[in-house]
Amino acid sequence: MRGTLVLNASFEPLSTVTLNRAVVLVLQDKAVVEQAHPVLRMRGVDVDIPAPRVIRLCRYVRVPFRRQAPWSRRGVLVRDRHRCAYCGRSASTVDHVVPRAQGGGDTWLNTVASCAEDNHRKADRTPEQAGMPLLWQPFEPTPADAMLLALGNEDFDALPDWLALKAA
Repeated sequence: MRGTLVLNASFEPLSTVTLNRAVVLVLQDKAVVEQAHPVLRMRGVDVDIPAPRVIRLCRYVRVPFRRQAPWSRRGVLVRDRHRCAYCGRSASTVDHVVPRAQGGGDTWLNTVASCAEDNHRKADRTPEQAGMPLLWQPFEPTPADAMLLALGNEDFDALPDWLALKAA
């Protein structure tokens, strides 16, 4: 497990913390558990609680405005769920839609996940020039989206459960 997701009192994702830090916040009544691990428990002399996967702060924390999520190769792979934007197979590289040789840069809207074979086949051409249409268009995730994507589905496969809490 990478960590525990911390939500603001308004259910906005703030960050991730270690499991130990999450337990301390809960025990100090600074946070409440929104989702617990189904099997893992934290035990001590006077304590026996389920390990928190998602916690919500009891008091609202004002967060400075973040305009956009920082671009990264790992972020692009996670955003595209490690699927090639050209064929849909497993992706291991990042491809520039408009190649750097033609003035394209490292931006969310100009990069997609790609398998090595398609990345090599496309080379320094645009998808139109190579005759390789994109299966989906790249998008720029919000900072909150980028953080949630970075957590990965393997650790938080039940995210819709706690997202439903926000609507309730």
